[in-house]
Amino acid sequence: MELKEFFAEHPRAALAFSGGADSSCLLWAGLRWAESLGVYYVKSPFQPEFEYRDALRLAEELGARVTVLRADPLSDPTVAANPANRCYYCKKIIMAAIREAAKRDGYDLVIDGTNASDDIADRPGYKALGEEGVLSPLRLCGITKQELRERSREAGLFTWSKPAYACLATRIPTGETITAEKLQAVEQSEDKLFRMGFTDFRVRTKNGAAKLQFIAQQHGEAARRMEEIKAALTPYFTEVSLDPEPREKSK
Repeated sequence: MELKEFFAEHPRAALAFSGGADSSCLLWAGLRWAESLGVYYVKSPFQPEFEYRDALRLAEELGARVTVLRADPLSDPTVAANPANRCYYCKKIIMAAIREAAKRDGYDLVIDGTNASDDIADRPGYKALGEEGVLSPLRLCGITKQELRERSREAGLFTWSKPAYACLATRIPTGETITAEKLQAVEQSEDKLFRMGFTDFRVRTKNGAAKLQFIAQQHGEAARRMEEIKAALTPYFTEVSLDPEPREKSK
């Protein structure tokens, strides 16, 4: 099945839009082939501000209207407790907010950007998608991450080369309570690193300390600039260190 065929079979759909490469490609396709596409972005403490800006920028470039919803997953004690399947509970909250708004707007179907390269066996959130009746057109059509990036590049979407960016809660180890303050510390410190010219990294925090992970292409520069980096991030953490092993490049 091709995306054009998917939207021919499902002409009215509500898109869970994040501003990342996956859902951006799906937004482009839906605007092209769907009869009516509702676009919904859920703003929460788990998403950094730059993702929100990217989502609005792409929507504006494509002429799409975005409905911005608010949700606070931390209001759920289970999410805040940060169990191994935290993503399941968080996704239920996010998708419930989208489904409610979409239903008011006349959409019975919600779609998301899960693609054929995603390992759903390792994604508790995918279980929540199934329970909520959310369809994943990219996955159903067998479109891989590499292919959707190529399609996005050909379509002129600036997100085609955007690194994958997991939510801020993934920076906190399983079992350690998530707080708004910890999420803000991660977001602000990662923003500092972006401003310093780094593009693919993670700030992992545990018990108030931070361990920085960079891809191999940027690891050497990070090591050379660690004093500068520590000075920038010390206001947010009790200790800042560099993981000696480079992280795998985001796909």
